[in-house]
Amino acid sequence: MIEVHELTKKYGSGDKTVTAVDHVSFTVRPGVVTGFLGPNGAGKSTTMRSILGLDKPTSGTATVNGHLFRDAPAPLSELGALLEAKAIDKGRSARNHLLALAATIGVGGRRVDEVLDLVGLTDVARKRAGGFSLGMGQRLGIAGSLLGDPQTIMLDEPVNGLDPDGILWIRNLLKELAAQGRTVFVSSHLMSEMQLTAEHLIVIGQGRIMVDLPMADFIRQSSQHRVRVVTPDATRLRDLLAGPEVAITSDDPQRLEIEGASARDVGILAAANGVVLYELVDVVPSLEEAFMELTRDTVSYHGSVAQPERRAA
Repeated sequence: MIEVHELTKKYGSGDKTVTAVDHVSFTVRPGVVTGFLGPNGAGKSTTMRSILGLDKPTSGTATVNGHLFRDAPAPLSELGALLEAKAIDKGRSARNHLLALAATIGVGGRRVDEVLDLVGLTDVARKRAGGFSLGMGQRLGIAGSLLGDPQTIMLDEPVNGLDPDGILWIRNLLKELAAQGRTVFVSSHLMSEMQLTAEHLIVIGQGRIMVDLPMADFIRQSSQHRVRVVTPDATRLRDLLAGPEVAITSDDPQRLEIEGASARDVGILAAANGVVLYELVDVVPSLEEAFMELTRDTVSYHGSVAQPERRAA
């Protein structure tokens, strides 16, 4: 279990003081995959580094299984972490890199070979890690995090650089680790994958916790339910549905996007008035939509999209 209580981290002093994390509190419990989301600069990395003791908090605490991570007798067996996959000796082979880590916790070559097989690097175990692709380096970092068979796993952007097969593999791995009763804490910017992987969600913005909820609850609360209808009588159906609590948009003469009415209500109304429907579906809200709506005012860096130049006919 990871417990963060009133964690605050400030950099600089005086007028130049920057608060990266501001009185953050949350608990990551075993048995579920917990996602950690936030815009760039929101405080995710600082929080994760503080949990590992790599950053010293200005105030507050971050503990792993009831104590500070640095006080653990065998840290790699307590918490396996991946924050930066490139933090390796590029001159060593993948196996020798893991053997060096294993020596610090009294783990032998058999366990090294087990994790190499688990992450799919057995065939390249004796190749120099410096020549690995981004995805292979990511797999090696994950192998290192699992080396001590820890009860708590914390990974930052684990799918970075992985191909579709690798993404499916890490998704299943994280779910399996949680099913074994382990604590699994994962940060990622890939919303679609997080929605498929995590059961619980913690969102941070401008250094403060904004959401600490089960995934399904967050999406349901943060996203407006919509119904999509395709009908040759779109104009008539729009008139029938018109009301102060119903919002209707359209990007096609025969298609309507409806907020404020259920698919059941729309279907009953259409049937009662002889409106032919080609399609009537509930639009499932996405984590991306909910996240963007929640963090709209906390994004530190805004880009702009160049508009295409109009050409004369």
